[in-house]
Parts: sequence; C-alpha cells; structure tokens
Amino acid sequence: MSSLRLPVISCSLDPASRSRRLAERSARLLTVAGHQSEVIDLAAVDLPPFDNDSVFDSESVRALHALIREADGVVLAFPIYNWAPSSTVKSLLEATGATGNGRRAAWFDKVITFVCAAGLPHSYMATAALSQSLMLDFKCVVNPYAAYFSERDWDAESLTVGRAARLDKAMMVHAELATLLRGRTYSSDWEI
Repeated sequence: MSSLRLPVISCSLDPASRSRRLAERSARLLTVAGHQSEVIDLAAVDLPPFDNDSVFDSESVRALHALIREADGVVLAFPIYNWAPSSTVKSLLEATGATGNGRRAAWFDKVITFVCAAGLPHSYMATAALSQSLMLDFKCVVNPYAAYFSERDWDAESLTVGRAARLDKAMMVHAELATLLRGRTYSSDWEI
C-alpha cells in the first residue's frame, strides 16, 4: 500500500514550545514508518482571526484547507492552557471547518490524533470538547491514544523513556487507523 499523507500541525505560538518539539518527533516517527509527514508550524503561518468573511481570502487559510482536505489523517499538536486546548487550535478549526456560501469543511472523515503539552497531568481530559466537535460535526475518527505530556514527563529536553513510548504508540495507531479507513465506502458532509 502506498504511503499515507499524515501532516502534523503545530498549534503553539510559544517560541520555546514543548508541543512543537512533540510535533517534530511525531512527524519523524510517521516518516520513519514510511508515510508522508511534515510539520506545519502555525507560529510561522499568518492565520487571521476568524470573522466568517475575509478570513477565506487569506492565502494561508486556503493552503491549510487544502493540506487538511487532502490528508489521510492529521496530528494536532498543541499546548493545554487553562484546562483547554490553545485558542490557536480553535482558530484553525474555525477557518478550515466553515461551511456555507459554497464552502465545504476540510475536516470531514479525517483520522485525528492529539499530541498535547501541559503543565500538570490533571487536565488530560481537556481535549474532550474538541474531540466531540470533530466527531459530531465532521465525522472524524479521533484516535483514543491521545499523547498527553505534562512537565513531569520530561527529562531536561527529552521525554522520559516510558512517555516516549506513548508517543510512539499514538503515532502507530494514528497510521493504522488511517490505513484501515483509507478504503472506506462512505463520504460525510454536514449532516445531523
């Protein structure tokens, strides 16, 4: 079977972001497994605020929409702030998930994996609302092996051995789900 397109989108604006390092490692793992994977760093992309109007004229939004639409699966790497995914993730979803006026969301039927960096281990369920939205709105399949890492999971600049194994497994499951669903016979659209 040919390789999958599995981009990793880094959704942190922090110059010293741990979630960006996790994104880079995720893309390396997927590439080593034989898939097409690259990190798209939203800190380097001009993602305008969502206004449901001129945002769609942005070349960067059009490029992100095409990247997501053409992907077999997407890894979203982001920090957890105040018990929730960073606002950059929501901005990305709003800009590329809007429908109406001839627009079709890019996210339909995608396999999604979350890779999160947080301060404390207590907010590991912070992705629940995001998962629910992706599943119900866009019929995404959300990898149950979310990769959640708190400050306690790092030895200096690297993940501890046990936690690195979790990221490895999350990427393996991500690729396997995308492979299995590549031959799906259905196509979703905005429906309840």
